[in-house]
Amino acid sequence: MDTKVQLVGESPKFQEVLRTIELVSVTDVAVLLTGETGTGKEVMAQAIHNKSPRKQRQMITINCAALPDELAESLLFGHKKGAFIEATENNIGYISQARSSTLFLDEICELSLSIQAKLLRFLEYGEVQPVGQTHTRKYDVRIIAASNKSLSEEVKKGNFRADLFYRLNIIPVELPALREREGDTSLLMDYFFRDLVQKQHQTAPSLTKVAVKQLTQYNWPGNIRELRNFCERMFILFSGKEIDVTNLPYEIRSYQPSKESGRGYASPFSLPEAGVQLESVEVDLIQQALHNTNGNKSRAARLLGLTRDTFLYRLKKYSINI
Repeated sequence: MDTKVQLVGESPKFQEVLRTIELVSVTDVAVLLTGETGTGKEVMAQAIHNKSPRKQRQMITINCAALPDELAESLLFGHKKGAFIEATENNIGYISQARSSTLFLDEICELSLSIQAKLLRFLEYGEVQPVGQTHTRKYDVRIIAASNKSLSEEVKKGNFRADLFYRLNIIPVELPALREREGDTSLLMDYFFRDLVQKQHQTAPSLTKVAVKQLTQYNWPGNIRELRNFCERMFILFSGKEIDVTNLPYEIRSYQPSKESGRGYASPFSLPEAGVQLESVEVDLIQQALHNTNGNKSRAARLLGLTRDTFLYRLKKYSINI
């Protein structure tokens, strides 16, 4: 079964990744996909499989973080009936299921060191020994692994086998974060909205220029996954309507880029170019809180996130009379 995927992006960093996968897809070597959470590692693995000679068979995807430690070995390599109490029947394992195809191991860093050793042997010799069996079996499987952690750092910490890392790291492919893909945010939004129109049969929302500018300068810490979720949310709430910057989620509309780094942070306040006198700002906020609560000190303290005692201390410190 061939699962279609659409790789959207024109930024130089993303185009470099696409050129790499074009080269590795036709080979059988192991591929290591790295990148932050939400950068699309599973989609990229599927794209590699779809371009490979193995594309006629379905790629098997395993989230290693979801494998129970006590069952990981039997789930991956299989087991013989009666090998342990829960083994009421034979199980061929995921590797056997992926024969003549591709096995995608997501979050491979979550595998235990003992399972890593068995996986290394499979990568080197193609051999699997199911739990409870005395002999090995050979399978032709292409391995694509992924991790949002630096495996080299995990090796230093003793959490990942160095020999397995080097065996997987033959063709490393690092997926860039969305904030590093200049110009791709708008392309991806258009793609997600078109996809939603086809699935939901509703009209896509439009965006004001101010909203588009804010969205393109936002740093998207959740990467493509966060962007896709945002598009789904806006599609449901504003189908056929116009989205202005005031309609954007708080963390996006309040985001301000940092001049020094090009990145930014979310803040409800803007620091003037000339700076401020912090004491004057604090006095002004205290007076506003008192005004908004008609002089109720307890409520005013809560508005400022202070305890009543701390608030009373501030009143005395700045000689603020009610």
